[in-house]
Amino acid sequence: MLGINFNPRKYHKSQLKFYAFLLPFAVFMALPILYIFATAFKPIDELFAFPPRLYVQRPTIKNFRDLFVFVGYGLPVVKFIVNSLIVTFLVVASSVLFSSMAGYILSKKNFKGKKFIFEVNKLALMFVPIAVMIPRFLVITEIGIVDTMAAHVLPMIAIPVGLFLVKQFIDQIPNELIDAAKVDGAGDFYIYIKIILPLSMPAIATVAILSFQATWNNTETSNLFVNDEIKQTFAFYMATLTNISNSVAAAGIGAAATLIMFLPNLIIFILMQSRVMNTMSHSGLK
Repeated sequence: MLGINFNPRKYHKSQLKFYAFLLPFAVFMALPILYIFATAFKPIDELFAFPPRLYVQRPTIKNFRDLFVFVGYGLPVVKFIVNSLIVTFLVVASSVLFSSMAGYILSKKNFKGKKFIFEVNKLALMFVPIAVMIPRFLVITEIGIVDTMAAHVLPMIAIPVGLFLVKQFIDQIPNELIDAAKVDGAGDFYIYIKIILPLSMPAIATVAILSFQATWNNTETSNLFVNDEIKQTFAFYMATLTNISNSVAAAGIGAAATLIMFLPNLIIFILMQSRVMNTMSHSGLK
């Protein structure tokens, strides 16, 4: 069948049917994002315009200025954002470290109970967070970290899907490469740093994205484990903004806060989406 390309890499008129099918879905999914962008930059008179418009005629950053001078629980908004940044950084760094190290051990080391541990991790994939809320609360209470920043970090470190993806990805690394390093005198830590980490970067980037999104948008730890307002996160503060943003005048402030929450997720995914797709293809997920 020389000369026939069933799956062309560049644009071909045979692809028009895909565009016709996918474009309406893309527009439908993009509408809420466009609305948030437009509302965040709308001046007060356009917020009151009827019928409401999906676009902004005279963009302004007043909503962002109002958001940052607004005081919730007697604290500036910046305090909640700093809390979120600290918690997210600690969770992402810990998740990447533990997932990659555990993935290396489960993939390349032989020890009793190895298969059982991995089966337990796969079983954990079946549980939604709300199903383990009570056991998690009891553990946090028993170890005495309620009302501390550790209560934000510790419950978010373990990501079963992250360990699963990293382990499956490391399975693709040839054992001969590791054996050759051992022959040259390399230890486990050297192999982990010099071989496993560089060759597993797509999977590690995926874990970082999943961990970032789960932590940055998380309100559960603030609701359940932390009562001290000075230690609450920006996602929790966002939930309190819904009370004031029910009015049209405050909708701009709410949209500005939503945009701040949304933009980091969008930027990180755009920058690292190719690594995510690479991880899925090498981990047996389609």
